[in-house]
Amino acid sequence: MLTNQFVVQTVTVSEISNAIKSSLEDSFASVSVMGELSNVHRHSSGHFYFTLKDQDAQLSAVMFRGNAMKLFFKPDNGMEVICTGGITVYEPRGVYQLMVTGMIPRGEGALQVLFEKLKKKLSAEGLFDTSRKQPLPKFPRKIALVTSKSGAAIKDMMSVIHRRNSSIEILVVPTQVQGAGASEQIAAGIDLCNEFAEVDLILIGRGGGSIEDLWAFNEEIVAYAIARSKIPVISAVGHEVDFTIADFVADCRAATPSVAGEIAVPLASTIVRELKIVSDTLWKLVASKAGYLHQELKLMVRNRVLRTLSNRWNAMALHVDDVSEQLEHAIDLYMERKDHCIGILRERLLASDPSKILKKGYAIIRKDKRIIDSITEITLGDTVEISLRDGSASANITKRHFQ
Repeated sequence: MLTNQFVVQTVTVSEISNAIKSSLEDSFASVSVMGELSNVHRHSSGHFYFTLKDQDAQLSAVMFRGNAMKLFFKPDNGMEVICTGGITVYEPRGVYQLMVTGMIPRGEGALQVLFEKLKKKLSAEGLFDTSRKQPLPKFPRKIALVTSKSGAAIKDMMSVIHRRNSSIEILVVPTQVQGAGASEQIAAGIDLCNEFAEVDLILIGRGGGSIEDLWAFNEEIVAYAIARSKIPVISAVGHEVDFTIADFVADCRAATPSVAGEIAVPLASTIVRELKIVSDTLWKLVASKAGYLHQELKLMVRNRVLRTLSNRWNAMALHVDDVSEQLEHAIDLYMERKDHCIGILRERLLASDPSKILKKGYAIIRKDKRIIDSITEITLGDTVEISLRDGSASANITKRHFQ
């Protein structure tokens, strides 16, 4: 009796593995898989290895360096994400995995959740405390700009700084401000300024964009770099409505890159005005101190030489008495001489008194109240006044005789 025999095709391990690989890769060439990240590991090559899981299953995954560099956030354990890519089989081990080409946080407001989570953590560590914030330099001489060398932000900041004070020296530290690796470059730029740049102030930032575009300034590595900076840092990220973790940690937050330039640099006219105030204050202090020292010196001299001054005073008093007597004698002599001179002058004045001359038979002739002493001053027909010893008379000139 013959039994039924089933003929089964025999294949090698490689052949079955290739068949599975082709089947899986063809069927799942492009998929989107959502799940929670676990066992996240970044290899020194830059590749990300991790596991996607839900409550019932898990899936190994890899994201190569080229795609990982495009991420705007750092994958971490516990994150809910959506990964896009395709299923592949790693034949040497006989395992399948998801080859990830793109990754985004899962769910509405996922990035905001990450933001709030990190904000809460850093706040608990004291990175936002006002007590640790450094005052900005009032008159900076050299400012570092940690930003993209090709963005609009650097142009805005440089324009405002030079307009307000053209003598400010600007150091540009070019960094990537978006995408994978941007946060590491920003942190390195801040550290570089502290170690080598010898600047008075650091400005970090970029222009506006989506929350994904600004995410580099929400990474821990940037927050810690700002916190350990011994040079004051101004954060100027995005527009006025945009807030990043860097804004909370920085010593000062500017609404825009342009505003950062205004905060960092006082107007040259303001500097001149404040220097004038300082100068006036210093002069007042110097004058006050000089007055105080002068009074102290007077008191010291008076106390030390009081006895000597008393002796000198007595000697001077005696000398004054002698001089006074000599002066009185000189005055008396001067007055006697003066009286004598006055008497002589009085006699001469009395001798020339016109009334005495008239008593001797002389007359005074006046024309128009002016004394006439020459015949040439009289013409025929003139009326003249003749003054005599005991009166006067009027006369008309009818004849003249010249000598």
